[in-house]
Amino acid sequence: MPVVTAPYKPGTPCWVDLTTSDQQAALDFYRDLFGWQGEVGPAEFGGYAVCSLNGKPVAGIMSRSEAGESGQPLPPVSWTTYLATDDADAAALAVVGAGGAIIHPVVEVGGTGRMLVAADPTGAVFGVWQKLEFIGAGIVNEPGALVWNELNTTDTAAAGRFYQQAFGLRPGTIQGMEGFYSLNVGDHTVGGMQPVAGYLAPGTPSHWMAYFSVDDTDSTVDALVKAGGSVIQPPFDMQAGRMAVVRDPQGAVFSVTSTPDSP
Repeated sequence: MPVVTAPYKPGTPCWVDLTTSDQQAALDFYRDLFGWQGEVGPAEFGGYAVCSLNGKPVAGIMSRSEAGESGQPLPPVSWTTYLATDDADAAALAVVGAGGAIIHPVVEVGGTGRMLVAADPTGAVFGVWQKLEFIGAGIVNEPGALVWNELNTTDTAAAGRFYQQAFGLRPGTIQGMEGFYSLNVGDHTVGGMQPVAGYLAPGTPSHWMAYFSVDDTDSTVDALVKAGGSVIQPPFDMQAGRMAVVRDPQGAVFSVTSTPDSP
């Protein structure tokens, strides 16, 4: 079991959470799809639910009505990828200095960590997490858990410069995958980046995509559709395995993937 106990290195995707219009319905949906356990959290944290898999934290789910600020439009139904940092305040300055924008400024989350939400120069929204007591995902690369985070962007050159300057994420080419880039912390690949054009529908904005590992992509997609979800890209084979791009019943987009080594 790929359990994570050490803090994530700065720049590494360390957590994902879902902002949704019906929190309980989302909790039920992902429980049935991935086997997650979770419940609406304490009111002082806006009901934020930390979902677990095999007893380890795997993802968060919150109500968009709680995530929005008073007088501001509600945030979209979506999954958000968080990048690790040792200093959230310094990260916020780095984001702005590299040409990004702060959407929600740095805030401490009940002693567990400090976070902010930002957008890169191409418009992709992401979070930043500084651990205090909570490092992020406690299990990864396991069926039902996060396995990959990928930036789909309208401008790979601009995005690559931004994430390298702000977070030290170094883009690298991958042999046999023209137009696709790895994102690296030191010598370790922690995510990917590719042009959104030609991958998703024309006009799709820049975004971070969360990928969850599953035992069988086709059967997972079948179960998702039966539960009210929909398919954006049906299951297809790629270099790393078999994947699909899907939408949950409330509209949040994510990907599922199985590898040849999956059970």
